[in-house]
Parts: sequence; C-alpha cells; structure tokens
Amino acid sequence: MELGRVALDKVWYAAFGSNMHYDRFRCYLLGGRPPGGRRAYPGCRDRREPERWEPVMLPGVLYFATESQVWTGGRAFYDPDGPGRTAARAYLIGASQFSDLAAQEMYREPGRDLDLGEAVTRSRARVGPGRYETVVCPGELAGHPLLTLTAPWGHRDVPGNPPSAPYLRHLGRGLMESHGWDAGRTAAYLASRPGVDGHWTPEAVAELLTELPP
Repeated sequence: MELGRVALDKVWYAAFGSNMHYDRFRCYLLGGRPPGGRRAYPGCRDRREPERWEPVMLPGVLYFATESQVWTGGRAFYDPDGPGRTAARAYLIGASQFSDLAAQEMYREPGRDLDLGEAVTRSRARVGPGRYETVVCPGELAGHPLLTLTAPWGHRDVPGNPPSAPYLRHLGRGLMESHGWDAGRTAAYLASRPGVDGHWTPEAVAELLTELPP
C-alpha cells in the first residue's frame, strides 16, 4: 500500500446497511435488481466475488434519514462520531470495485477510480458532494484498510426517517448472515437505531425477519 497519491490494490468494504445481505451486495458486483428494490445496478468493471468477508463492529452509530429512491423510506447511514458501536460486514475487494460501488451508491455509472489516500491517512475524506461520498477509514484489518461510505453530516444534523420493510429485511438478514445473530437480537438492535426507534418495534422487526422471502 502506497499512501498519499495512493495506489491500493485491495480494501475491506465495511457494509453497515442492506449490503450486509450478500445477495443484495452481489447486485453491486455483478449487476441486477435486488428483491424489493426499484433500481437495477450496472455492476462493477471487475465482477469477481470478494476474496473473503468478516463480521466487524465499528465505533459509532447506525441511523436512518433522507428518502431512498430505491426502497422508499429512510436510508442507512453511519456516524463514526456517534455513540455506541455499529455492526457491519467487511468484504475484501479490489480498490476499483470499491470505487465502482461508490459510483453506484450515487446512481452514477462506474468507471472512475477514486483517490483513497486522504481517507486512509486521515481517517475520513469527502470524494464527492453526495450522501454516500464521504469515505471513512475506522482502521485496518489483516493488513488492508477498512473503508466505508456514508454522509458528510452527523446523526443529529438531519431528521430521522424510518426505513421501508423490504430495506429493513435486507439489512436484518445481512446481520443474521454475517454476525450469526438470531431474529430477536437483530430486531432489538435495529429497533433501537435513530430513525427507527418509535416507528418499528422489536416485535414488528422480528416478524419481518422471520417471514418467508418475497
């Protein structure tokens, strides 16, 4: 890894939202439309599957805000300066795949490699004006930087907005897949997040996660 004007071959992408659900994440890699979503993704230039994945806990809080064009309802964001810890699933992928994933998060065509040097050296960098174009680097894992994409604002800076049922289902099932949590623990975690609390009860989230897939 070369820092500064950086050349990174591999990074860990820490997914904290619906991309924790592997089938949903593969739509970013291979292209396609996730069940319950309103948009088809073009996929990455490099369509290889992740080399491996690991469950991780990030310092900071998961919250839901703004309005998703893909799912309706609130989107998941990560505030590294917030309280507590956020459960995530880290995928070991190529740096170009990370760049293409960032482009698709902003409904842009993939194809431009991001300079990730500032994020790696300073823990955070804005690589564009969009809501998922702030790169946060909470640390390293197995010799590669751990990176995620979030908004430039904090969880107290915007009004909360509860997520839709299909979006919450992807997120919850991703947590169960990656962290091995049961439906009850997953539901309690999600129902307590800012933007969800007061709108989705733990019982309603648990019921959602135990329904058969659509």
